[in-house]
Amino acid sequence: MTRGVYVVANDRVFDQAIALLTSLRLQDPDIPVFMVPFDQNYDQVWEICKDQFNIRLFPDLEFLDKLTQDIAEIFPRDFLKLPNKMRKLSLWFGPLDEFVYIDTDILLFQTVQNSLDYLEKADFFCCDFQRQGRGLAEVFTAVVQEKSIFSEAELQDIFNSGFWGGRKGTFAYEEMLALLRECAAHREYFDFSTGTTDQPVLNYLVLKATERRVNIAQANSNEPGSWAGSSHFEQKGHLLYDGDRLLRYLHWAGCPMRPDGPYWDLWQSYRFQTVSESLRNLTPVRKISIWERISQKVKALK
Repeated sequence: MTRGVYVVANDRVFDQAIALLTSLRLQDPDIPVFMVPFDQNYDQVWEICKDQFNIRLFPDLEFLDKLTQDIAEIFPRDFLKLPNKMRKLSLWFGPLDEFVYIDTDILLFQTVQNSLDYLEKADFFCCDFQRQGRGLAEVFTAVVQEKSIFSEAELQDIFNSGFWGGRKGTFAYEEMLALLRECAAHREYFDFSTGTTDQPVLNYLVLKATERRVNIAQANSNEPGSWAGSSHFEQKGHLLYDGDRLLRYLHWAGCPMRPDGPYWDLWQSYRFQTVSESLRNLTPVRKISIWERISQKVKALK
């Protein structure tokens, strides 16, 4: 049995991928890691991934193209604007028997083996507070409750799609396509209001096809937080703590990863720890004019 990690990347996330993989290799220097190309523009990030971090390329690029094309044919463009974002679905058909998927806007502070061990008693795991915090938002609309598409117990298992793990063979390919057609026939089930793409559909597939699921944040009553929007985490060296609890990971979901964003200095320390090339694709900070500053102060006094 082969355990490992998948990331999806292209040259647009060059900087984020370097920071993530630096943090990953500090915790798991030898675990197999595969990069799934998001699109055809991945030459630069791939060169540095394989040379600096011993990353392998997803071995079946023809399958990736077929999957992307099948998804594009199932979903109208006004439903699923970027079929490539659904390339995460390829992980169930990849070379790893048990895997964890990690978004590139994440830093790791623990070995991923701690998370993969949950697959000993489950076929799928996640580790977040989505249901507790955001509720159904960015996953499902109220229609799924009104029509009892999922039970209330099942809806407790919705998850953020940035950090999760599974087992190869959970889906047969045609079974997965059939579930995607169900999704395409019922866009009223899904909340895309904030621009999410893969997360609602991925939740639907997992809730429909996997019975043995675990949310580590629910299973472990002492689980620390993980969202970069939480300002109370304490930095000790290059690690983050929630009180006395070491974070499993930090996710910038919905938070700016730039100098005016949260935990920038920490992120930057990982980005430049082993790779000295200058930043490429982070959004520059817009300078605020003196008149805007005055206007803001006046508004604050009202």
